[in-house]
Amino acid sequence: MRARDVTLPPDVVLEALRPADAFRCAALEQVLFPGDEPWNAAAFREELRAGHTYLAARIDGELVGYGGVAVVGKPPGAEAEIHTIGVDPAHQGRGIGRALLRGLLAAADRLHATVFLEVRTDNDAARTLYETEGFVVVGLRRNYYRPSGADAYTMRRQAR
Repeated sequence: MRARDVTLPPDVVLEALRPADAFRCAALEQVLFPGDEPWNAAAFREELRAGHTYLAARIDGELVGYGGVAVVGKPPGAEAEIHTIGVDPAHQGRGIGRALLRGLLAAADRLHATVFLEVRTDNDAARTLYETEGFVVVGLRRNYYRPSGADAYTMRRQAR
């Protein structure tokens, strides 16, 4: 399955994340977020059990990226929160993160949900990505990430 409005590298496939992917996601979390309580495999499995939308980006069957969104409520008051997006450092800069984000936003858009997320204040690349996809900074959460104590911006994209 390919996201319709996303230009993916030809070797990348987006599909639903599976419980069997939880260990690979947790391994990537250790690499991507080592100082901020990276999620373990059980956390990913619990998100899937809860029915949240999680996507996997694969190259030749190998998971190279993942992302998840939770939606609460129903239109017209539905809200969504991007829980996580991660891409293997060896595959960053190829549009995979943007493709994952757009896939998650499409799930929120089906319910006309306003979308929120938190991003580290020092993560300029991620913040820029989110801004180009319609997010604006609406708040600051001091010491949001643990145990590093890094601050986070809260960002919002209006319902579509």
